[in-house]
Amino acid sequence: MDDAARLATLVETWRGAIESFVALAREIPAEQWDLPTDLPGWSVKDNVAHTAHLEAVLAGAPEESLEVSPAEHIRDLAGFYTEQGVLARRDLDMPALVEEIETAAAARYAELQADPPTDGAAAPPRTPAGVPWNNQTLLSNRPLDVWMHEQDIRRAIGRPGGYDCAAARHTVSSLGRALGMVVGKRVAPPAGTTVRLAVPDFAETWTVSIGEDGRAGAAPEDAGADVTITLGAEDFVVLAGGRRTVEATAPAYDGDEALGRKVLENLGVTP
Repeated sequence: MDDAARLATLVETWRGAIESFVALAREIPAEQWDLPTDLPGWSVKDNVAHTAHLEAVLAGAPEESLEVSPAEHIRDLAGFYTEQGVLARRDLDMPALVEEIETAAAARYAELQADPPTDGAAAPPRTPAGVPWNNQTLLSNRPLDVWMHEQDIRRAIGRPGGYDCAAARHTVSSLGRALGMVVGKRVAPPAGTTVRLAVPDFAETWTVSIGEDGRAGAAPEDAGADVTITLGAEDFVVLAGGRRTVEATAPAYDGDEALGRKVLENLGVTP
């Protein structure tokens, strides 16, 4: 698949994620807006406000600039930036936030259709906070971010679902490709170590081995593994998304359980 086709697919995946997110947010009763989510410091409505913030900026709205007081859940500059968008919308109700998302996404989708990106390495017109992302990174990030926040909301309000869609498949595949970095840089086992991670619900398996140079590289699926870790879809998402601890999930290990647990303890790869 060439760049233009791949980027067009990502645009449609993002559009589907937005439609699903908006449909869910519209149905949430007011008594559930302030329920806490797995993201410390953020309620259900805060997740919607965050999505409204980023979609508005990407559609061309001016960046907000508010004073953000230090808080335990704000760990870096990116955290202060995203908190600004949430605080700027603190007084809006859910219908207003949903309308902002729909309006911004429609404007941006029209822009992307009128001038489709064709080069993944090229710079997009806008990025959140002006981060130096290319088209591929931005267009891959958006469906992942929107879908992850939909899942944050679904877990908080007790409405599971949303796993049978392009955004879910994209997210799981994207998170799984980070296994080499997790094993090679964070866990850093000895050369020759092989780790396999399987998510049968998505028919996904990733296998990496540590080379003599200490780097992790893809290994054949039939390679012997020191440990094979098997996770359910939601357990994989909350671990790779940094939402919950290993203790809150039910992994299965075949082989070196201590190694497998260390991999899962380091699996969180989203900001």
